[in-house]
Amino acid sequence: MMLFFPAQQELDCINDNGDIIGKITFDGAQDEYVFSPVSESIVLSGLEEASIAMRLAGLKLGKFSIPMQDDD
Repeated sequence: MMLFFPAQQELDCINDNGDIIGKITFDGAQDEYVFSPVSESIVLSGLEEASIAMRLAGLKLGKFSIPMQDDD
């Protein structure tokens, strides 16, 4: 299971152990959502990869959204 927790206009991707393994952000220059691991040494399980891919697809289709922060 993967938990996606919004933080500062990003989604933290948290694994079953409670570790943040990466972040999903919106790349405005490429007009797409991207996953960035917190470390290049992180190896994702098949289930983690599938969960992240499903979330990215859902964001692209508008099924999910990332809350935007308003500091005002």
